[in-house]
Amino acid sequence: MFAKIFRIGLISVSAAALVGALVLVVAVARGGDTSATPKAGFEPSWAGGPAGPADGTPQAGTATASAPHPTRPATTPTAPTSTRQPTAAERPGATRPGTRPPVVGHGPRSGNLVALTFDADMTDAMLANLRGGRVRSYANMRIIELLERERIPATFFLTGKWVERYPELTRRLAGNSRFELANHTYGHLAFTPNCYGLPRVSNSRMTEDVARTFRLIEPYGGRQTRYFRFPGLCHDGAALAALAPLGVTVVDGDVVSGDPFATAWRPIVNAVLSKVKPGSVVVLHVTEANAAMTDEALPHILRGLRERGLSPAPLSEVLAGGR
Repeated sequence: MFAKIFRIGLISVSAAALVGALVLVVAVARGGDTSATPKAGFEPSWAGGPAGPADGTPQAGTATASAPHPTRPATTPTAPTSTRQPTAAERPGATRPGTRPPVVGHGPRSGNLVALTFDADMTDAMLANLRGGRVRSYANMRIIELLERERIPATFFLTGKWVERYPELTRRLAGNSRFELANHTYGHLAFTPNCYGLPRVSNSRMTEDVARTFRLIEPYGGRQTRYFRFPGLCHDGAALAALAPLGVTVVDGDVVSGDPFATAWRPIVNAVLSKVKPGSVVVLHVTEANAAMTDEALPHILRGLRERGLSPAPLSEVLAGGR
């Protein structure tokens, strides 16, 4: 009996020695560390992450993938969901193509909302001024930064040539959920005779001029609209008929600031605050070189609106009759 017990004990000891040797071999093959205690500053893989520095930085030569945490169910990555852009017919200002577009100057007089709209003009002469170094910029960054900083909604009427000149800034405007994008022709040509001395676009080119700008703005996404503003607010029956195929709403504005070529900011502020009321559409410009006082006037305009209990809102909300 004692001999049998001795033989079983000997076999158990031998088996334990063999297992220990195997553990030693595996440990050496993995880096020579036979300690069962994790090194200071390292997180073991069973704690929910890969074995490596505790700050999450992968150690050189180690894989960053880890097994799921034993107390958490494994998750499968989900495919990114695409945000569908509204079609032209679904956008604010869209009308039935083939019908004469409506012309609006303001929204309902109820509520407390007003629309701050900024025209981004660009003509061939303006482009020549930029190329020749006669002006620095037709993009007033102080206006945009103020609107961003104060989280003020606004609507930008963009010319196609301004978009082509400032694509990154257009992308920035489109990326702001408080800003709406609208159409202000391709090259700021007049659609009627005797419109502030602007060169005219021919009647046969009017439709394509506006359609081209919609196509240029389209890829930038954001809050796009089917609102359109004529240069100088100049339009007649022929101009409106030319826009019928495009399904747009023409937006003039009931508060014209007079900021182009102003030499002081106070007249701009007075022009706005003396006329503004609920539902108003205020016409301003973001073209720095030919509207240099607008950024100085804007803080005073915003303060005056607050004192009157009026709140800026996107054009679509103002025309729809907000709060």
